[in-house]
Amino acid sequence: MSDLKIAVLGAGIVGSTTVIELKKEFRNASVHIISEKFQNETTSYVAAGIFSPEGGNLAGNEERTRKWLVDSYNYWNNIRRTQNFEMTGVRELSGYIFSRDHPHIVKNEWLEKLLPLYRAAEEDEMAMYPGGWKYGSYFTTLQTVPGNYLKWTANIIEDLGIKVEKRKVSSFAEVCDDFDILVNCTGMGAKFLCKDKAVFPLRGQLSIVRAPWIKEFVFGEWDTYVIPSFENVILGGCRQYESYDTAVNRYDALSMEERCKNMIPSLNKGQLVEYRVGLRPYRVPTRVEKEYRLVGSKLVKIVHNYGHGGQGITFSPGTSLNAVQLVRDMLTEKQSKL
Repeated sequence: MSDLKIAVLGAGIVGSTTVIELKKEFRNASVHIISEKFQNETTSYVAAGIFSPEGGNLAGNEERTRKWLVDSYNYWNNIRRTQNFEMTGVRELSGYIFSRDHPHIVKNEWLEKLLPLYRAAEEDEMAMYPGGWKYGSYFTTLQTVPGNYLKWTANIIEDLGIKVEKRKVSSFAEVCDDFDILVNCTGMGAKFLCKDKAVFPLRGQLSIVRAPWIKEFVFGEWDTYVIPSFENVILGGCRQYESYDTAVNRYDALSMEERCKNMIPSLNKGQLVEYRVGLRPYRVPTRVEKEYRLVGSKLVKIVHNYGHGGQGITFSPGTSLNAVQLVRDMLTEKQSKL
């Protein structure tokens, strides 16, 4: 397949992971990554990066969701075991999840069957954190720090000879004539590129503070969380449905910081570094599928990989590996079947 030309649209964590796996699978192909935004310009950069699937079936059925999850965990864990793991941004991290009123909040059947440690929190552990917690769990999971990971993948993309193009793609017609197959990892951009009404933004905002004494993550109620990163600590969060506002909202910041400091009073000594805002691309189910689309007079082969919402980092390797398989399927299908 030396004449094969593939383009990945979008360069967040989903797009970057997908393009690397495509180049590994099709080593002789000409592989491109095309995006308007890269690295810290992307929504992925805003994420806290904890491997923790939320409720529901991302794929629309449990079997496929579980495969994505297991594949993703193994992928991240293999990276975490590399010698220079700090460069990759992937590491192991432990911490707590608490609730005052709802025991199901601290249970996660996906993680309980997958992680090396997931247990009930003891009363004295819950008492360490103000809040009157009645239920809690302690677990060891993985964290992918997006800034580190995206820089690391940028180096891999260069080493693999993947061609990088910085431009906005507003329609498939702009690129379909130049490539044999397109892989759509445009996140929120897919709402407009595909005219997909099922995609909508789930706005998030974070406060980044310097508090090096924080070594464990803590999740509380009302989407409150404190997550240490390599250099700083992330305070969150919020989920605002169908909000396109990318400006920092000081009221959101005050609310998040107050909730986090009530849970961990020592954060009052922390120093604010910056605020971050991102629009998570939410879709039910996440779209990982093949499409044959007629663009003008040309039948275009497209594989979609978007709509992860707030679980892009958790599931991106699994959906990317799935997308690569779909690309292979499309390239081997008989033209008579189309």
